[in-house]
Amino acid sequence: MKKNPSGSGDGGPPAWQLERRRLGDDGLELVFAGRWCLDQDLPSSEALTADLDQGVRRLSCRGPELGAWDSGLLAFLAGLLKLCTERGITVDCSGLPKGVAHLLAMAFAVPEQRLDGRRPGRANLLSQVGTATIAFCYGFPEMLRFLGEITLAMGRLLTGRAQFRQGDLWLEVEDVGPRALLIVSVISFLVGMILAYLGADQLRMVGAQIFIADLVSIGMVREVGALMTGIIIAGRTGAAFAAQLGTMQVNEEIDAFRTMGISPIDFLVLPRMLALMLMVPLLTLYAAFVGMLAGLVVSISIFDIGFFEYYTETLRALTVTHFIVGLSKGSVYGAMVAYAGCLRGMQCGRSAEAVGEAATSAVVTGILLITIMASLMTIIFYRLGI
Repeated sequence: MKKNPSGSGDGGPPAWQLERRRLGDDGLELVFAGRWCLDQDLPSSEALTADLDQGVRRLSCRGPELGAWDSGLLAFLAGLLKLCTERGITVDCSGLPKGVAHLLAMAFAVPEQRLDGRRPGRANLLSQVGTATIAFCYGFPEMLRFLGEITLAMGRLLTGRAQFRQGDLWLEVEDVGPRALLIVSVISFLVGMILAYLGADQLRMVGAQIFIADLVSIGMVREVGALMTGIIIAGRTGAAFAAQLGTMQVNEEIDAFRTMGISPIDFLVLPRMLALMLMVPLLTLYAAFVGMLAGLVVSISIFDIGFFEYYTETLRALTVTHFIVGLSKGSVYGAMVAYAGCLRGMQCGRSAEAVGEAATSAVVTGILLITIMASLMTIIFYRLGI
């Protein structure tokens, strides 16, 4: 029997005790007793290396008289288990208190973290493409299922059966609309200036600078305004939606809604979807106006085009069809951003890292969907002659 050399004989805390017993030719039994806490001079698991190297294949740990214990005992046992694993020794900890065995199981269930800062080697390009393709194939049915749930929620909204609060809708409208005006204004003004300079550089060769107004107005109203607004909203609002819903997923709030019989799609997704579908077309009109204003500034200050000339040419170039096309694209882009943000938020895991990944994935998915829909709608409108 080995004891703590500083064990108490004067009424202090009882000393730790560790007894080693041979079990046959290949077995070893460790009996723990006394107090195993960090405030005592506990032994190191390395002290048992010589015993383990004497042909031991089975190790049994018991603690019938084990007193108070804390992480000091767990650290000793963890080191002992590591030594046994390296030597192929079978360990039986069933004789220890259930709390000790449970904590040891949890400790060894967590994979070992690399502390040297090195990352495992990256897979080659073909492997990465294959992994992404497999992930997309597995995720596509989930995307269709979520789209179906949103469609059913829209149907319930139209029939007045949706579990939906109008106050939530107006809060989302305020967040995605007025609060986004500043960033939309800056980006749209700069894009309008780029279009004006780009067009003027070519039109000046034939003395047709007046058609800068046509280029900027039609481009901003029909295509660029909606596209830039959609991308801005994807980065600003789509990521926010994913982070909000992902945090609720981590906190199990969405599970609580389901437990209470409230549909998370109706209560959480529907207001966000409607808010973007309503506000993105209006932001598209605003972006087009700011872009045309930028074209006016460039035309007057750089290319000596008068205000009324620019204004008259803009009115001549624009038609109701251009506005309808731009508004329809803005509405679709808003729906795509809301769909991507809510989808990734509802798919979020149960950790803080998963929330960040969901926000990143929402932006990427939203921009990808906007690009696909922009291509499809441009082709369709071209075929229809619109």
